[in-house]
Amino acid sequence: MNSKYKKLAQTWRWYGPTDPVTLQDVKQAGATGIVTALHHIPHGEVWPVEDILERKAIIEASGLTWAVVESVPVHEAIKTRRADADRYIENYKLSLKNLAACGIKIVCYNFMPVLDWTRTQLDLEMTDGAKALYFNWIDLAVFDLYILERNGAENDYSQSVLERAKARFATLNQQQLAELRVNVLMGIPNEKEIELEALRSSIDEYAKIGFNGLRQNLVYFLSAIAGVCESEGIKMTIHPDDPPYPILGLPRIASSLDDFNYILQSVNQPFNGVCFCTGSLGAGMDNNALEIFNAVKERVYFAHLRNVTKDEDGSFYEAGHLAGDVNMYEIMKALSEENALREQPIPFRPDHGHQMLDDLAKQTNPGYSAIGRLRGLAELRGLELGVTGNY
Repeated sequence: MNSKYKKLAQTWRWYGPTDPVTLQDVKQAGATGIVTALHHIPHGEVWPVEDILERKAIIEASGLTWAVVESVPVHEAIKTRRADADRYIENYKLSLKNLAACGIKIVCYNFMPVLDWTRTQLDLEMTDGAKALYFNWIDLAVFDLYILERNGAENDYSQSVLERAKARFATLNQQQLAELRVNVLMGIPNEKEIELEALRSSIDEYAKIGFNGLRQNLVYFLSAIAGVCESEGIKMTIHPDDPPYPILGLPRIASSLDDFNYILQSVNQPFNGVCFCTGSLGAGMDNNALEIFNAVKERVYFAHLRNVTKDEDGSFYEAGHLAGDVNMYEIMKALSEENALREQPIPFRPDHGHQMLDDLAKQTNPGYSAIGRLRGLAELRGLELGVTGNY
């Protein structure tokens, strides 16, 4: 055993008691920590201690621990800094206090406007018959131009993409268009689908806020919760934008090395950290995931490890964890070296996974079927052992 290294904390995202993947499944996969959230609490409302303890007890009864909250959603009123933003910030602070009182102190969140992660297809068939999540710029343009009918949308795409989107639209029937609409508007897990008119209204609102305004609103939010985080020992980890580009006219502020430098320097306190997601960052044509990690590694408190394969347009599908464009060996090496310097191990989870084998016949949360993530976790555990010699 290599005494230089300690093991990373192996975790697994679980959507709660209604998740088709059970806690017993998680244990058999080899994870020891759970990443979950109270999805039944409406966005912006306080997470009661009773609900937190109930979920924690369920997890611990299975011999696991609640390692990370993913996520305590940031209400749109905060992101847009509406007149009632401070009320939602106070609720957020109370939720953080309640989590800390229950011993849960790593919180993942994002600051993406309106939509969470966005994909255009949830079942792209791989050559081996497994299915993967897919983001295709041509299909997004079809949605933007012909379903959403956003004003000025044509200005956000190249002539090549516009022409291919027009040709693609001509081939799609009503059922295919409806499926595309549902995929893009999935929004945040366990939240109702966003209506087109509401999305158009939000796009108009964010157009006035802009990139710099959204950055400033994030700084306002982090500054407002800083006292609670510092006093309670909470580590906040912002998830990168997914995909790491402006889409549908909505700004993105956590997509690049410059973005993360700005976030960490603008509120330069230890609580203000990063969820290092190799898949989200790896989807950026100009991003070097390893370079970004090395620049922010002291503030990485949580990691999502997955991989993507991009084409020349920047469209991408989610590849196997050890395949794709991200050099996972170098990432694991750097992550393990940083982990060796920590008193507490950095939690990571196998992010997403192909739908495969028996799961092809099951209803699963997109990206979160059991067997694909089991394969991913096994590969990542083996890679960690190979990198560190820590067995």
